[in-house]
Amino acid sequence: MRKQLILASTSKYRQELLHRLNVPFTAMAPLFDEEKHKDPSLAPRALAEKLAFLKAQSLKGEGKVVIGGDQLVSFEGRIIGKSHTTERAVEQLMAMQGKIHELVTAICVFDGDQAIPYTDITRMHMKKMTIEQAQRYVELDQATDCAGSYKIEKHGISLFDKIESEDFTAIQGLPLIALRKILENHLP
Repeated sequence: MRKQLILASTSKYRQELLHRLNVPFTAMAPLFDEEKHKDPSLAPRALAEKLAFLKAQSLKGEGKVVIGGDQLVSFEGRIIGKSHTTERAVEQLMAMQGKIHELVTAICVFDGDQAIPYTDITRMHMKKMTIEQAQRYVELDQATDCAGSYKIEKHGISLFDKIESEDFTAIQGLPLIALRKILENHLP
């Protein structure tokens, strides 16, 4: 009997990425309140890993392989989340412009009761820009629903001088190279 593959996410970005692996899956909302588990005392990587684990764990079960993921921006030791407003998006971009931040992408795959974690850290070198350039970008991509206020898969790539990554898909929210290796070992 084939195990059921579940993506513990309603993110259209993660669903589009997982389709690239050409495996049948069902996307479901995790069964826990993420906001209650955002512990500000945790380091950015630890928080992303915890949330990925809890998302996957909330849907785990016999005959299921469940993928949970979380992504956040770590800048100068603090977490930069979704801006939710255009004004805040411009502020975030201006704070990070000309500097380096880390994009932390954590996944956790549950095969029954076994948890398989993986975390990708990508170093993002943002170019210097004027406030007018930041405002034009925010107006163009409307990236207020993305950590760091940019969509790398759209025009956000123009905001960077350099990106240090082992897997470009991690930047978009799901590290497909690592995930493929995990799934090859856990899906018959």
